[in-house]
Amino acid sequence: MDQKMIFMGDYVNGKFVRPSKPDMEWSLSSPADLAYKYADCASKLSHVDEAIESANKAFLTWSTLSQQDRNKYLLKLKSVFEDQKQKLAEIISIETGKPLWDSLGEAQAMIGKITITLEESLKLVADQFVPNALPGIDGVTKFKPRGVFVVIGPFNFPGHLANGHIIPALATGNTVVFKPSELTPMTGQFMAECYDKAEIPAGVFNLVQGQAETGRRLSMHENVEGILFTGSYDVGLKIKQDTMTHFWKILALEMGGKNASIVWKDADFEKALFENLMGSFMTTGQRCSCTSRLLLHESIYDRFVSEFHEKTKKLKIGHWRENPFMGPLISAKSVENYVRFQGIAVREGAECLMRGKVLERSPAGNYVSPSINLVNKPNPNSVYQKTEIFGPNVAVYKISDFDEALTLVNSSSYGLVCSVFSKDKSLLERAQQKARVGLVNWNRSTAGASSRLPFGGMGKSGNDRPSAHFAVNYCTVPVASLLDTSGFDETKIPAGVDW
Repeated sequence: MDQKMIFMGDYVNGKFVRPSKPDMEWSLSSPADLAYKYADCASKLSHVDEAIESANKAFLTWSTLSQQDRNKYLLKLKSVFEDQKQKLAEIISIETGKPLWDSLGEAQAMIGKITITLEESLKLVADQFVPNALPGIDGVTKFKPRGVFVVIGPFNFPGHLANGHIIPALATGNTVVFKPSELTPMTGQFMAECYDKAEIPAGVFNLVQGQAETGRRLSMHENVEGILFTGSYDVGLKIKQDTMTHFWKILALEMGGKNASIVWKDADFEKALFENLMGSFMTTGQRCSCTSRLLLHESIYDRFVSEFHEKTKKLKIGHWRENPFMGPLISAKSVENYVRFQGIAVREGAECLMRGKVLERSPAGNYVSPSINLVNKPNPNSVYQKTEIFGPNVAVYKISDFDEALTLVNSSSYGLVCSVFSKDKSLLERAQQKARVGLVNWNRSTAGASSRLPFGGMGKSGNDRPSAHFAVNYCTVPVASLLDTSGFDETKIPAGVDW
């Protein structure tokens, strides 16, 4: 039996503080082993004010440090992440249930994010000198930090996706209050321990644990300059609604996806098969970038469906220590939602090729089988065809025309990623022009992205604040200056002025 983790409370002003009289308490079981009760958690709402006050105070000094000095601190954090990589990955696997190889990839991405931000992304907000911005007058644009950012993290990548907001914010001189998902609090706690080991100055990074009310209070606090969020559309919408009168706040909302992959008749068949298998079922379908819809050219449809089905049936599902391909869903609620959509799909006319069902495993967990549904008729009003299920489900469509495929891509309210599998690059270019998405991949799965590129979507997938490489943009304010070194010139006195 695994040992229970010690919950240390919130991390405020450089110290862990456990709530003495908590407002909320909850216990957690690992989704991969429901008998493993790994943490008892608590939160206190008054810590919201204390953490934000601490971050505002720290901002006064952190923002005035040279870039070189801030980089030194973050490089030390990178070293700590490297030393703690294995332990970090194991905590992620315990909390999410995902295979250790997947969690190790997440931990490595957290390390890489620091390098990419300092070496590449900061160039996007370097000083820009503009000679003759006005006749005879030079100009300069500088980028300054905004202040205190609240980062609200998701459960599916509890380290990497939160880290993707936190590192750019800190690197550009802001301070942070981080609230992890209540489903993955111990990953957040371990991140705070790493910040402590790296001796990041007190108040620069703060951690506040809690549930929905904690997130609401953080978002609505008047001394916060922005909310950086990754999660569902419904929660992102709630943040938007809660802050409607806080016109000064920047919101970077990374939300869901209903991503489509177009497999054209000339595609590399084996590669398309493999990439779409990965895209559909990696992380048990719990990625905003997972492939939800497969759009197959009619000439390869039957063969692709047959082989995709056979490969799917062979995917190994189990406890993360067993090195499977798929782990469990995050919660019993997610399992219930996933199973419910099996019925919705059939009632709305889809043909069930492979039914998703609850699996019995030892140890018992939130395990389900993948599911495949054949959609004979696109329906823009279909609940199944429009909803992000966030589980290992894929809908398959038969297409004969590329413009028809692009219409299907755009039929969802979401607009995160689409993929095009073809040897014809002109099809990629058409998709880049016409698909209402933030990412268009060529011969590559929808799932997975580069921190060296922007990451963000359109429609219900985001609010035009792309993250990853572009995160430094929403973390800073451009300040323009005109630089006039000339002396007084009487010839420029306009008419009507008695000098």
